[in-house]
Amino acid sequence: MQLELSPTDADFRMRMREFFTSQVPQEIRDTVLEGRHLTHDQIVESQRVLNAEGLAVPHWPTEWGGQDWTELQRHLWHEEMQRAGVPLPLAFNASMIGPVLAQFGSQEQKKRFLPATANLDIWWSQGFSEPDAGSDLASLRTSAVRDGDDWVVNGQKTWTTLGQYGDWIFTLVRTDPEVKKQAGISMLLIDMTSPGVEVRPIELIDGGHEVNEVWFSDVRVPGDLLVGEPGQGWTIAKFLLGNERVGVAPVGATKRALARLKVEAADQLDDPLVRARVAELENDLLALELTALRVVAHSSDGAPHPASSILKLRGSELQQAVSELALDLAGPASLAARADDDSPQAGWARRAAPTYLNLRKASIYGGSNEVQRQIISRTILGL
Repeated sequence: MQLELSPTDADFRMRMREFFTSQVPQEIRDTVLEGRHLTHDQIVESQRVLNAEGLAVPHWPTEWGGQDWTELQRHLWHEEMQRAGVPLPLAFNASMIGPVLAQFGSQEQKKRFLPATANLDIWWSQGFSEPDAGSDLASLRTSAVRDGDDWVVNGQKTWTTLGQYGDWIFTLVRTDPEVKKQAGISMLLIDMTSPGVEVRPIELIDGGHEVNEVWFSDVRVPGDLLVGEPGQGWTIAKFLLGNERVGVAPVGATKRALARLKVEAADQLDDPLVRARVAELENDLLALELTALRVVAHSSDGAPHPASSILKLRGSELQQAVSELALDLAGPASLAARADDDSPQAGWARRAAPTYLNLRKASIYGGSNEVQRQIISRTILGL
């Protein structure tokens, strides 16, 4: 099946492709295409290149750097970035706190934070999950107590991705322990250089340092850094998580990873069983891409479509399936590697195991696949 774009959208796609392949530094794109880890500076540089061209936050309101694009054009922008090996704009900035501030923030907060957020002058971290509040996020216990004009925050957040780079952290806190648990949650913006904030690394199964714990000990937060109203945090969190799940089916990146694997392991494609696995994955990815386009077609009001849960579910499964195929084809050569081994000698086979292990997270973050199945059963199947 071939998808035919209108002349306008076909031209748009080619303009995106030309920009991504000519303006984003080749060294950064090679790092992504070869499955190596991006540095802090590479992530910042890439996003600033995009932002200078108005391509970092196209889904934001136009007054804050957004573009008046159709949903299909946003989809094409996203897919062409992945195809070219361009790092996606930092999700915590572009897809999470940015839209939240545009929707719920005060005018002062918007002026202070949105331009710096789009340009990655501020690196945001996400303070949601806690040791006993992951999928059951409403059970969070990190507290914020009023003290004059300030809030005093105590508690712990965990699985804070790239928190070691964070300048600020948008944090869900319990401001009223006496009401229903969802109603007692608020969102605060916390400067991570504040006294009492401590970031502790968590080493992952692949040997990498990607996530962290963040501890708050009597951290004072000015009152004007409350987003929205006290008790509005759960509404804000649902809005944020809905945006997080849009675009969570990385079709372009997964297709790219599979195409690269076909080149790197070309000597094994004579095996009919390997060819069959590759063909099945390619067909599944095409089906996922068509589903993504259907979701785009029915999301013209900007609200996340319920079928975004299908994209999250199948997208993570196919990411993991491609990484499993790479691990199988790499065989014993995949064993002697760590996630932080980005040396030239660490070829695709040696990166296969860390990548496979790291992508176990794909079926957990953004709402676990079990949660997505529940959403699908209720909102799509009506069960």
